Amino acid sequence: MPRPRGPAEVIEARRHQALRLLGEGFSLNEVGRILDVAPSSVLRWRNARESGGAQALKVRFSPGRPATLTDRQRRKIVKLLLKGAMANGFSTELWTTRRVGNLIEQHCGVQFHRGHVARLLHDLGFSGQKPERRALERDEEKIEGWKRKRWPQVKKTLRGWVPTSSLPTNPAS
Repeated sequence: MPRPRGPAEVIEARRHQALRLLGEGFSLNEVGRILDVAPSSVLRWRNARESGGAQALKVRFSPGRPATLTDRQRRKIVKLLLKGAMANGFSTELWTTRRVGNLIEQHCGVQFHRGHVARLLHDLGFSGQKPERRALERDEEKIEGWKRKRWPQVKKTLRGWVPTSSLPTNPAS
């Protein structure tokens, strides 16, 4: 059962309430059911209080795995990204997670999975971009003129098609 989310005060209050219920004669299982926690947690809290007092029930910070990149390296990556992909030796200005991963490996000596690179970019304040699939040479005026003049001439129509009557009668009757 995962640790409940919320302010440390709420979590600590639950621990104190569990120990209060134990003191009133409830069993570990009963306290667990009442507070919707595992009985083993109640036992752990009881043992912690016995060995370390009320201070042992305080919520401790759980930092998780240490960051692989230092703050300095992260700032360096941001500067490199802001210079642009072509300034960093790529053939186009499109940043992909693979390219950013290569950049990180080249400048920081750390390899990341592309999925983690996407999370890292988000943490650094960058959002995913999808390039428009349009040629740089595209001429909107010419395209519009072609649509107005040439398209109606080329557009296929069904042979022998004529507007039909909207009357629901059968002509054979």
